[in-house]
Amino acid sequence: MAKQTLYDKLWAAHLVHERDDNVALIYIDRHLLHEVTSPQAFAGLRHAGRKPWQPAACLAMVDHAIPTESAQRGSGTAGIRDELSRIQVKALDDNCADFGIEQFALDDPRQGIVHVVGPELGAVLPGMTIVCGDSHTSTHGALGALAFGIGTSEVEHVLATQCLLQKKMGNMRVCFEGELSAGVSSKDMALALIGHGGSSLGVGCAVEFVGETVRSLSVEGRMTLCNMAVEAGARCGLVAVDQCTLDYVRGRPMAPRAALWPQAEHAWRELHSDADAVYDSELVMDAGAIAPQVSWGTAPDMVAAVDAVVPDPAREADPARRAQLEQALQYMGLEPDMALTDIPLDTVFIGSCTNARIEDLRSAAAVLRGRRKHPSLRRALVVPGSGQVRRQAESEGLDQIFLAAGMEWREAGCSMCLGMNDDYLSPGERCASTSNRNFEGRQGFGGRTHLLSPAMAAAATIHGRIADVRELL
Repeated sequence: MAKQTLYDKLWAAHLVHERDDNVALIYIDRHLLHEVTSPQAFAGLRHAGRKPWQPAACLAMVDHAIPTESAQRGSGTAGIRDELSRIQVKALDDNCADFGIEQFALDDPRQGIVHVVGPELGAVLPGMTIVCGDSHTSTHGALGALAFGIGTSEVEHVLATQCLLQKKMGNMRVCFEGELSAGVSSKDMALALIGHGGSSLGVGCAVEFVGETVRSLSVEGRMTLCNMAVEAGARCGLVAVDQCTLDYVRGRPMAPRAALWPQAEHAWRELHSDADAVYDSELVMDAGAIAPQVSWGTAPDMVAAVDAVVPDPAREADPARRAQLEQALQYMGLEPDMALTDIPLDTVFIGSCTNARIEDLRSAAAVLRGRRKHPSLRRALVVPGSGQVRRQAESEGLDQIFLAAGMEWREAGCSMCLGMNDDYLSPGERCASTSNRNFEGRQGFGGRTHLLSPAMAAAATIHGRIADVRELL
């Protein structure tokens, strides 16, 4: 029998039928839903007279369009100022009630960003297929699961059938070897990979992250890596199950218990690529050579080490790429050869499904302890990824560190990652952000985004500009 990659094993375990044209039907174990991409899907079900095939396999929560200020949250749905957002949240409430789907509403203590809540509750588990109407569903691949985003019509299809039409992806292996330097995290690994290979590096592939560096990461660090896989063009990211994975999952509220745990653990320990498995492409990265990263342009692959300078488009040989760089610099209001550490900031945002877990908040708090926000900053937001993360951070006193530094401590939600709520940038406003995308207008019309790690965001808070966190350690 041919040696299999982790992706091959997950695919084969969920394959229902494959046609001669390579279009296959696969079974979906867990369907995550939120307020933005689900209304049309539920409307489609009603129009066709259908009901969800497996309501118990679905889990819904509000995260994208909701406010994160405590004063607004206290008023429930009525506190949502934007009418469209209020309608979306109300629609999810009604749809879940009508179709018998479990939902974590705005006032539920379990509420949070879907890609943070799923793993912390054990709602997503190793070996599962997981889909959601959100591209960063790839996050869950850190648990040895096949997880990817789907479109609105596919959301309806999965609701109706618990299956999905797919073509099998290619296999890509990305190996990180070496020890990370102080101040360097999995976010820097992800940005360095994207900067090295570009935004089309993993197109059409399931990217498996391997190597001693990946094995040394916590599960939360691996989630950041898999979350950003889509920014390298991949459909999903994967990390094999190991003892770290099992220790993370054990005891979660929705994880197997009692006699079921040994059975699950036995099966999950097989979720790794065979020793001689063949990949379509492979890449090796030296993790020890990675410095803290910061994006300077309008795509995640426009990124460089913090001690570098803004590139000069004139030195780019490819005319198309040169035009992209010129447009990016114009939008970002930057000059060629400007030191990245000379870029002033207006706002700092620590949050998103990429970097709003307890480990991320601890990393930022360690840098900020005993220090203050620079007076030139207009605002600095810390938005935990879930109610559980918020409560844990408060029990550890992290909220007091942020507040003492002059930052705002918010309720859980997607917040400024995508500006679909009250947290957004004004035209020309420049933000250091721990989120995943720096596209034009992503955080607000005309807003300028610099992607970096939580520790780097903390350093930026202190200096009021892009800064090298290594100088504060």
